Amino acid sequence: MNPSPSRREVLLSTGTALVSGAVPIKGSPQAPSSKGKPIKVGQIGVGHAHAGKLAVFRSSPDFEVVGIVEPDAQLKTKAEMDSTYKGLKWMTRGQLLETSGLQLVLVETKVENLLENAEICVAAGMNVHIDKPAGDSLLRLKGIFEIAAKKKLLVQMGYMYRYNPAIVLLHEFLKKGWLGEVFEVHTVMSKAVDPLGRKRFAKFPGGMMFELGCHILDLVIRILGKPDSVTAFSRTAGKVEDGLKDNMLAVLGYPRALATVKSSALEVGGFDRRHLVVCGTEGTFHIQPLDNPAARVSLSKNQGKYQKGLNEIRFPVYNRYVDDALDIARILKGEKAPDFSPAHDLAVQETLLRACELPLDR
Repeated sequence: MNPSPSRREVLLSTGTALVSGAVPIKGSPQAPSSKGKPIKVGQIGVGHAHAGKLAVFRSSPDFEVVGIVEPDAQLKTKAEMDSTYKGLKWMTRGQLLETSGLQLVLVETKVENLLENAEICVAAGMNVHIDKPAGDSLLRLKGIFEIAAKKKLLVQMGYMYRYNPAIVLLHEFLKKGWLGEVFEVHTVMSKAVDPLGRKRFAKFPGGMMFELGCHILDLVIRILGKPDSVTAFSRTAGKVEDGLKDNMLAVLGYPRALATVKSSALEVGGFDRRHLVVCGTEGTFHIQPLDNPAARVSLSKNQGKYQKGLNEIRFPVYNRYVDDALDIARILKGEKAPDFSPAHDLAVQETLLRACELPLDR
């Protein structure tokens, strides 16, 4: 058995990500003397489940958080007692967007308000980070990317496993062809949701695929691309009559591969069983759990420092959002191109809507 790769070895493979042919992002400083300056960032909303990621940006020397917006008085009152937002300047959306030198806005509202706010931000000339899922209007999301392209702005989606070190290593294997031809991908992301959470998720007809499955769909699309077909299955398996589709499956069809994406609101111990399995003709790469990653890699022959047979790989504890924040800083400072193209993000959103049996024409 080979030793596990170090954190540095894993992170050095981030260049294997999908790289778009995008033009440089507006605001990327070209002079070396300006690369050390912190990027001014603000956040709109505290209503999203991942709004607390602002703490990562506050602790990073790459960013200067200038303020936060939350028009909902109840949400604001609650947030004011949270250490994540302590000492920040509360302002209106207009005041934030008029802040001198502002380059980046994190859009962390409730899901139903994400696209409206992102659209206003890019129209105002701001790079944006949009949390997931990107609303339920594919046409509006396309419009946001079109505005961003014209203004040379970055739109980063908030899918939280993109820079997970196990995912990074998986793409190193795929780039080198060590797994052979991929013919199967299987992935699960579930949890047991309490009644209050169920009520919140039931507001959207997309159910748990919409809420959780979007994260792992993002991984599948990166591996196999946009599918030729999407077959959706949804069930309400729980006894609570709240209308939530709590047991969902999507089967993605490709010319030479199949992928299954599963998400439920019922699984006890679901965090520990969140996993991604990629099967190729020369090897299988199994990541489980996703949030504190470990990998079991079975190979048909020796590949680099990995031996034929089973290789068990451990990684340091993975802190969500840290690498996403680092990546957006490097992009805005002109040090790299975005790893994920608008075409990828739109393919993810279209596939998600199809997996949730939601319309594409709105």
